[in-house]
Amino acid sequence: MTRQETLEKTVRIIRNCVPELEGVELREDTVVNTDIGMDSMNFILVICKLEAEFDVRIPNRQWSRLSTLGDVLDAIEKYRK
Repeated sequence: MTRQETLEKTVRIIRNCVPELEGVELREDTVVNTDIGMDSMNFILVICKLEAEFDVRIPNRQWSRLSTLGDVLDAIEKYRK
């Protein structure tokens, strides 16, 4: 799977989990928890859905380091089985 495909799937999952983001542009440099107003509970839900979708396990200590959408993609690529 290419990075672009991973990005598209990730954006789709984010939009499904946080429907109020419909119409908000999500790019790799988007800060996922402040630029788009995603609260911590939505962030946890999104990470859990991403782990299931991509068959990855992102360590909890890594979650706090995920700032941008690009960081999330990097983590998915790093921990993909």
